[in-house]
Amino acid sequence: MANFEIIYTTGLRTEMTHLASGTKVLTDAPIDNQGKGELFSPTDLASASLASCMLTIMGIAAREHGFNIDGTKALVTKEMKSEPRRIGRIIVELYFPHNTYSQKQKKILEHISKTCPVALSLHPDLKQEVKLIYLD
Repeated sequence: MANFEIIYTTGLRTEMTHLASGTKVLTDAPIDNQGKGELFSPTDLASASLASCMLTIMGIAAREHGFNIDGTKALVTKEMKSEPRRIGRIIVELYFPHNTYSQKQKKILEHISKTCPVALSLHPDLKQEVKLIYLD
């Protein structure tokens, strides 16, 4: 059974529908690949999904271990390569709102940043750089 429906609309855009909820996401080709760059591109979504996955799995682990990561923010930088055109590097900076985590909690968060399902699903040639930053 399908999970998503994707329709090519026009002008290098698609409309993706999450079939279980009806939620829609629109995509656009980036400016450097003949698009308008007005929406997330498919490679933007792939890169953003990495950080979203990390935060989700970290949230699950934090709940299981009795702490929280509420307010944690991720900034994502995507670098493209050519021949063939592909994502070459994703840099994820995770900003935790405080620095009161124990060493054990930090080890859990660091481990998850390298082993979330999206991180493990990406091609090994794609460089993933993750920085965990604990704010005071």
